Amino acid sequence: MNAPAATAAAHKVPFAHKVAFGLGMLANQMFPAALGIFMVVLVQDMGFPTWMWGILFFLPRAYDAVLDPIMGFISDNTRSRWGRRRQYVFIGALMLGVAFVMMWQLYREDGLAYNFGYFLFWSLVFFTGLTVFSIPYVAMGYEMSDDFHERTSIMAVAQWIGQWAWVIAPWFWVVMYDPAWFPNADTATRTLSVWVGVACMLLAMVPAVFLPSRSTLNDTHLVPLTVANIGHGFKELMDGFKEAFACVPFRKLCFSTFLIFNAFNTVAAFSFFIVVYHLFNGNTAAAGIWPTLFGSIGALVTTFAVIPTVAWMSRRLGKKMAFMASQGISILGYILLWFLMVPGKPWMFMLALPFFSFGIGGLFTIMMSMTADVCDLDELATGKRREGIFGAIYWWMVKLGFAVAGLLSGAIMAFVAFTPGAPVQPAGAVDGLRLFYSGIPIFGTLLAMWIMRNYDLDEARAVEVHAELERRKQRAAAAGSGGASGAGARTWLVDHGLELVEGQRSSLAGCSGAELQARFNEQRAERLYGLCFSAYARGQGAGDVLPPSQVRRRVALVAPHTRWLRSFSCTEGHELIPSLAREHGLKTMVGAWISADRERNEREIHSLITLAQAGRVDIAVVGNEVLLRGDLPEAELLAYLQRVKEAVPEDVRVGCVDAYYVFLERPALVAACDVLLPNCYPFWEGADIAWAAHYLKRMHALVQAAGGEKQVILAETGWPGAGQAVGGAVPSAENAMRYFIDVQTWARREGVKVFHFSSFDEPWKLQPEGEVGTQWGLWDADEKPKYLGPAA
Repeated sequence: MNAPAATAAAHKVPFAHKVAFGLGMLANQMFPAALGIFMVVLVQDMGFPTWMWGILFFLPRAYDAVLDPIMGFISDNTRSRWGRRRQYVFIGALMLGVAFVMMWQLYREDGLAYNFGYFLFWSLVFFTGLTVFSIPYVAMGYEMSDDFHERTSIMAVAQWIGQWAWVIAPWFWVVMYDPAWFPNADTATRTLSVWVGVACMLLAMVPAVFLPSRSTLNDTHLVPLTVANIGHGFKELMDGFKEAFACVPFRKLCFSTFLIFNAFNTVAAFSFFIVVYHLFNGNTAAAGIWPTLFGSIGALVTTFAVIPTVAWMSRRLGKKMAFMASQGISILGYILLWFLMVPGKPWMFMLALPFFSFGIGGLFTIMMSMTADVCDLDELATGKRREGIFGAIYWWMVKLGFAVAGLLSGAIMAFVAFTPGAPVQPAGAVDGLRLFYSGIPIFGTLLAMWIMRNYDLDEARAVEVHAELERRKQRAAAAGSGGASGAGARTWLVDHGLELVEGQRSSLAGCSGAELQARFNEQRAERLYGLCFSAYARGQGAGDVLPPSQVRRRVALVAPHTRWLRSFSCTEGHELIPSLAREHGLKTMVGAWISADRERNEREIHSLITLAQAGRVDIAVVGNEVLLRGDLPEAELLAYLQRVKEAVPEDVRVGCVDAYYVFLERPALVAACDVLLPNCYPFWEGADIAWAAHYLKRMHALVQAAGGEKQVILAETGWPGAGQAVGGAVPSAENAMRYFIDVQTWARREGVKVFHFSSFDEPWKLQPEGEVGTQWGLWDADEKPKYLGPAA
């Protein structure tokens, strides 16, 4: 049980980043907080009937709910130098600020019909901006940490800062209805909207400016956002909904949030009317600041008491029990509000606020943290990181329910015969509002607690899920253009009963120290058959264009040590590698990087054919581990292979690189290749170094048997010098030397053709693969040789 603590320590998020995310939350909550208060003006002062009020609540929010999953899909699959989220957060913030200001420029003399249409139009623009901003923004929060408790800490800080919106916003009532400030409330909203819109727009931009992000410009796991793929994306959206709701923990989170949040919002607007009409008999002036105090003090309690308490309960009791406890306390608060709303004694309702505030205050602190846990569970099941789509679906439930709440608010007021703005209400109307005010949230909360009673994604399971994901990352060295990925997504040999025997241990078992160093130096001094060329220098990564001078320098450095050079891409500067290799008299195995991005595939294929026709290619490689990653159907990959075969000169052999067991399981792929090019990594299958070389021999023999007379060239194999262990496979400088000696000795003795992975260490792989992904080179990231001792 030491692993969770270690994980937590390794994934601490800087407090400044939490604050930057929280300032975005302040804007994210201030906009709807101000909007909810300003909406009262429409019926109280502008003369909108309740049915218009209900429509203005419902239609924009229903529209917003439809946009959410679309925006989630777009954000999850965006490729840019700024990553998947930041640009949308910035653009959405700008749209929100402008639309909020314009929405409230209403004048009574323009007439009811015009104002209704004008407000509806700008509401739709505003909610478009809200979707563009909020979906990527929430996903940024999910991505900030993969630690169970750190996620709660991030959301607690964000909710703490965001709650100040609910402290500040109720004071707008005081300003709006105080003649010393403005002659009337509609004039007030025209002015206040400018201050709110500009201030919140700037706050909403903070996460986009200050939170770090990783470039996704060349992330081949993302679906390209072409018109065709956006159309195809709608099917993925529906599939995403099905997959999301097939996840039982996520379904519980969505339904529980829907019930609690939207039961609250159905009656939230009644607070103003109950204070004014029940406590002060309809006298708005006499009510003074009491409606403001109701909202503001409740938010202060949430800020300083509820959120810290819920975060503490989450660490002590677990997230589920913290949810249950906070919602149970809120039910007590709703009951007290019925008894403590006493005419003539407005101060009494303040006693209920600390209990009442646990409902919404605790909800999102816990639920957003739980949703991040669910994203890990989804990745374990599907292999995809979909914070955007899960966040979109979660908030779709919230917003659609919020839209329904707007309709229900109007329907309840009509049902109890309450008329906003009327000096006197019919008998029983105010008591009817009060009954719904306490009853609906109590009912919704109890039902939500019943749904959550069997929620089972607790800390132990979350840690187990995270650990399995880490093991997957270590086993599958997922890489972009110019990199290679580990072939061991599963232990194929062991799974098929092909374990090794004692007699197949390495002859180096008793060799160490000076003898090991001498033997390594001896093998290293001879030219390798082939070397995988890692092109990216320190500070660069997939998607960056390679400077020609850098490529030239690196090729010149490795050329004396190998006879063949393998490249992985034919674009973004990688197309220079074959020509430079030729200048040094090297043979070339040139790869076109193939992925789900069909547009890029066309550029890669065209460049590969051009290089082959120019005499720069000896072996043309169409794709690296495409089938292992599941980027394309087999038939589509075979079609690419056939196109290249038909276009390149006859003396250029054509093949595809993939994990060794892919060739054993796909005879059509074997038939389509002129030469078989398996990636073989005993390390990623957890092989002990004592067995690793014989493990490699078994992989090679199996592919050779499957290929019959076809030549087999090991396209990649190697051993990392540092990083995380995978099963019995331990990265170390000594083990990297042992593996190199064993493999090169065998390959030279038996004439096996092997490309060693890799030339240079690759720091850019730290995030996708951990430290182990950066440590495969024979030279380090600064182009200095590794492992060579004094005898070199």
